[in-house]
Amino acid sequence: MSKKKRSNVVYSTNPDFNYSHDDEEMHEELDPSDQRLYVSIDRKSRGGKEVTLVEGFVGPVDELKELAKKLKSKCGVGGTAKDGEIIVQGNFKDKVYDLLVADGFSVKKKGG
Repeated sequence: MSKKKRSNVVYSTNPDFNYSHDDEEMHEELDPSDQRLYVSIDRKSRGGKEVTLVEGFVGPVDELKELAKKLKSKCGVGGTAKDGEIIVQGNFKDKVYDLLVADGFSVKKKGG
């Protein structure tokens, strides 16, 4: 049995009122060449360890996770994908940049 999220409405006197549910976020699908991704190295809040951060992905969560899986396997390391970002453990900025360009994405490097 699943509970329904009621978006802070406790009671309505309108007999035609219908609760709206935003269960899944709808992301528009963009062609890889239309997306602008940013690749950078991040050290903040990670105990001084470096991670390669890919930001700016627009699309379904499944595609984000699939792209993250491909990048992690090509680099031979772990990582995660959430909130439109891909985190690859280690300093693989140039390699991730090359892989994304090869897949047809519009990519920019951030930072030094």
